[in-house]
Amino acid sequence: MCTAPADDGAAAVTIDAAGPSHGSTALNSNQVSIPIDPSQSPQEQKKRNWRCCLQWIMVPVLSVGTAALWYYLGAWYGLAALYGGVIATLLVRPGWRWFYIAAVTGPRDTVALFAYIRVLLFVKRQERKNLNIGDIFEASVARHPDKLAIVSESQQWTFRQLNEHSNRVANVFHSHGYKKGDVVGLLLENRAEFVATWLGLSKIGVITPLINTNLRGASLQHSITVGQCTALIYGASFRAAVMDIAKDLPAHVGLYQFNDEGSQAHVVAEGLSQGLAQQLNGLLDTAAKDKVAAGATRADHHDKLVYIYTSGTTGLPKAAVITHSRYFFIAAGIHYALGFRDQDVFYTPLPLYHTAGGVMSMGQALLFGSTVVIRKKFSASGYFADCARFQCTIGQYIGEMARYILSTPAAAHDRKHQVRMVFGNGLRPQIWTPFVERFAIKRVGEFYGATEGNANIMNNDSTVGAIGFVSRVLPQIYPISIIRADPHTGEPLRNKKGLCERCEPNETGVFIGKIVKGNPCREFLGYVDTKASSKKVVYDVFAKGDMAFISGDLLVSDERGYLYFKDRTGDTFRWKGENVSTSEVEAQLSNLAGYKDVIVYGVSIPQTEGRAGMAAIYDPTREVKVELLGQELAKVLPNYARPQFLRFLRKIDLTGTFKLRKVELQQQGFDPAAIEDELFYVGSDGVYLPLTQSVYERIQRNEMRF
Repeated sequence: MCTAPADDGAAAVTIDAAGPSHGSTALNSNQVSIPIDPSQSPQEQKKRNWRCCLQWIMVPVLSVGTAALWYYLGAWYGLAALYGGVIATLLVRPGWRWFYIAAVTGPRDTVALFAYIRVLLFVKRQERKNLNIGDIFEASVARHPDKLAIVSESQQWTFRQLNEHSNRVANVFHSHGYKKGDVVGLLLENRAEFVATWLGLSKIGVITPLINTNLRGASLQHSITVGQCTALIYGASFRAAVMDIAKDLPAHVGLYQFNDEGSQAHVVAEGLSQGLAQQLNGLLDTAAKDKVAAGATRADHHDKLVYIYTSGTTGLPKAAVITHSRYFFIAAGIHYALGFRDQDVFYTPLPLYHTAGGVMSMGQALLFGSTVVIRKKFSASGYFADCARFQCTIGQYIGEMARYILSTPAAAHDRKHQVRMVFGNGLRPQIWTPFVERFAIKRVGEFYGATEGNANIMNNDSTVGAIGFVSRVLPQIYPISIIRADPHTGEPLRNKKGLCERCEPNETGVFIGKIVKGNPCREFLGYVDTKASSKKVVYDVFAKGDMAFISGDLLVSDERGYLYFKDRTGDTFRWKGENVSTSEVEAQLSNLAGYKDVIVYGVSIPQTEGRAGMAAIYDPTREVKVELLGQELAKVLPNYARPQFLRFLRKIDLTGTFKLRKVELQQQGFDPAAIEDELFYVGSDGVYLPLTQSVYERIQRNEMRF
């Protein structure tokens, strides 16, 4: 949707991270070997490999020695041994430049190392006691029952209220026969009951898929069925969407409607009157609130907690598995890495069905007793006004949010707030500095990671543009890597031994994380669909038999180990903070266009985060009614997945195997001067309008916002 924004005046900051290019040879499996010409001589390569092996031997030996000295002789001896070990490790990597890099990155690495140790100790402590999320939350309730837990425009819930509502939910569903291992979906807007509902279900061992509230039609139905739901709790606001698919759901799926607004309490809703759904509010009113029924079976530390949906690389939404232990690690990881405090007040306008809002922010309340301020829908002009109003100290963002906030006119609350840090993912380098200067932000915590993955990184020192880092001194401590890969397919490129090759600094490659089973920070839990999970694992990475999670994202590192995002591989792109699957959009659009050939891809818009969707439709006789297409797409696709641009092709180019060519179209973009085909863009009302040269020039000048 296109509107005219205010001038944000963002100063550009460029990062030149281009590296050696590789051929675009496609691989049919991860085991195919593609020879790589080494950039070093055989003697240099052999010497480098010997030093790497020596480092792998030295790290565990020095770690054990340091721990022993610390335990038996005290902290000073332990610290002396630690720094002595670092120096000894450096000696196997001679060269003054290396010593310089080690010196300038030492403070960063030391802070991160101690934070990492604290995270591991925290998670291990919960594992040893077999605690789940509900156990830790109830301990917070006991410490400060009347402290505010969740605050919004219309709600202020204390820890006691949150716990009581969660107990009511647990008792209702326990009395209805739901037990440990059952799956109950949740479709609800941002509000305190959202958290209390899945938390209550977790107290009786029930798994809760957190369903994206933008989904409609086939996508919504798919999310319910792929999550293997035996019931669905939905807010009255989504009544129409649920009733549209209710008769197509499996017969065993029970429906529970929650009136999420007081004014809806007296409304006789469709579905309730037809006997398709039960009214949850009345059931909750009569349920016990003090504790969970004695007969309920509690969840264990490693049991599944929730499913969080992600588009993955292709296809319809996939349900990523989040266990109790995984939730602990994500929430505690960012807590210790960025130095959050228990007394902090967090502000997140992000949807709670996503990992960012629902785990990273909300986890600070559930695990550490902080207060979290939520909002139903993001407001650029209201962001710092809310932060000032609720006295927030930590703000959360995604890249698009920061740009929208920066585009708003100057206001009195721009700097009159108590926010000391913002954290999130996708803050563009071009707007990083203007954003922190205008709003007086002292620190930015940029992170990177996938809900289903184990390769998570953090920028803990506010380096502009970096999404995280990997230590150049002891990279073995946190086994993540950038490996050489085909930039178009994302498939790893292998040497003559059939193994992957790490990228050098300033060389673009695909990001991976080594999988270690049983380790909460290295485990790969994947999706509910095991076949989909297998596509995200690569084998025989650096040694025969090892395996790693492959992100599909292209990253590049500099010589200090800072990592920068370059692009995504595969049939997906990111828009409005969401992963958009091109295959799903192509299928829906082809149906609406009379089953014509459709190609969907992402295109770049100046000074705009992510890639906007563009659809090329093969329609030489122009049969598709473009004036109605926007309305029809709104019925089957969420807003972020609808193409922002349309192109009606007069001819189409196929490969030898009858596959549509996408790369050439993506490279051509949406410039009318370079394209003979008819072009359209989506207007503010969702209707597609002709894309003329004057409109294109306005887009290039950032006078129109999408």
